[in-house]
Amino acid sequence: MNSPNSSWADLSKISKPENSGPENGDPVQFFEKRRQVHPQRIDGNFRRFKWLVMFVTLAIYYITPWLRWDRGPFAPDQAVLVDLAHRRFYMFGIEIWPHEFYFVAGLLIMAGIGLFLVTSAVGRAWCGYACPQTVWTDVFQHVDRFVDGDRNARMRLDKAPWGAGKIARRSFKWAIYLFISFWTGGAWIMYFADAPTLTVDFWSGTANPIAYVTVTILTLTTFLLGGFMREQVCIYMCPWPRIQSAMLDEKSLLVTYKDWRGEPRGSVKKAKRDPDGFGDCIDCNQCVAVCPTGIDIREGPQIGCITCALCIDACNRVMDEVGRPRGLIDYATLEDCEREAAGEDPRPVWKTLLRPRTLIYSGIWGTIGLTLLFALGTRTHTELSAAADRNPPFMLMSDGSIRNAFTLKIRNMESRPRSFTVELEGLKDAVMWSGTVSRGAAARSLEVDVPADQTAAMRAYVVAPADTPAQDFAFTVASRDEQAETDRSDVRFAVPGGAE
Repeated sequence: MNSPNSSWADLSKISKPENSGPENGDPVQFFEKRRQVHPQRIDGNFRRFKWLVMFVTLAIYYITPWLRWDRGPFAPDQAVLVDLAHRRFYMFGIEIWPHEFYFVAGLLIMAGIGLFLVTSAVGRAWCGYACPQTVWTDVFQHVDRFVDGDRNARMRLDKAPWGAGKIARRSFKWAIYLFISFWTGGAWIMYFADAPTLTVDFWSGTANPIAYVTVTILTLTTFLLGGFMREQVCIYMCPWPRIQSAMLDEKSLLVTYKDWRGEPRGSVKKAKRDPDGFGDCIDCNQCVAVCPTGIDIREGPQIGCITCALCIDACNRVMDEVGRPRGLIDYATLEDCEREAAGEDPRPVWKTLLRPRTLIYSGIWGTIGLTLLFALGTRTHTELSAAADRNPPFMLMSDGSIRNAFTLKIRNMESRPRSFTVELEGLKDAVMWSGTVSRGAAARSLEVDVPADQTAAMRAYVVAPADTPAQDFAFTVASRDEQAETDRSDVRFAVPGGAE
């Protein structure tokens, strides 16, 4: 059995470069120093799709808080709003209350299952196109090209000594980084308050201090993660690459280098001299140059691949230039790779996507979505809850009758004031009154007005004859509008010597 230190010894042998180590006066290195990644500009179908996704996602993020939605005079008119002060979540025509958090939980579950579905079907496509880290990193990389030029120019500038020109370029570029980061943090807080009002308050210095703290934190994190850490977040910090391995199999579509076709590599000149001795890969390294995480896809599947498919665009362009078939790097499953290597035709993409695992994920995802829609469509905007006083549970009145006290809460989930009728159901010969109604006006029903989007609490005193036994009964509530929504709350009437 190996000693506990054997793995460290093996690691030191692997990690330290040749002709280095304590014997040569060099320290042992247990990690690889980061190599700056300078992706090269590329055009192609996948790059255009990334442009589209980036535009759509950024537009949604920055514009959504400014959209208006008319909910009437008693509710906010911001289309999407997380109203923490009043504990509400508004999303266009949907209003979620705290007790309806299961809707939010359902959406989060759908998001998780959606990730499982996408990963099992097309690998880390979420990471390659729609992940916020990817989107903002892509934005900053375009800023790099705008200020410093394309890959070779940026590499030369990195190696150049610090001087007035380099300092000016770096300062200008980092100022743009900071501007984008600031607006990213500023857009986030707009989701938690009325955007126009908060903007005025923010710039006039009268906003809540938490707004300034939040913007500062998000500005710094965006500036660091998108501007400087970039692929390190994807490779080292994000847990998703580790989780996804459990959802990939030989039937998953992945960005794949077809080594049986590309190897051995050789330049165009070498291939002309020996057509049968070399594969289609001319070892131009364009697939590496365009990769945003700096990996070499020809080394096989690896944790740094975010499935953005830019290497496919680069390789297809090179194949067109040298007159060889496209698809040396392509979306393919391991099973199809084996078929192609054996000279067989790969399966159609739709057959690859429509397989048991993806169908099961789709079924679960769709079922949860339909259930949420059904619950949303059938929910009422009226709720009633009743709780009996426990100390004392009852009181004997001077005429021998028995009184119980209850706290009623009537929830009006409409964005307008509404009137309700509260009635007793059961408990024969009992009457009730509230704190705003005298006992002389006691009856089997009460009328209550509840403001828009609020819960009204009231005390209800229920009196029954002296010979009334302990029993269950209910309070019912009905809205006095065209909707006529109803709800009920079951309670128990307590009497002396009776079972509570």
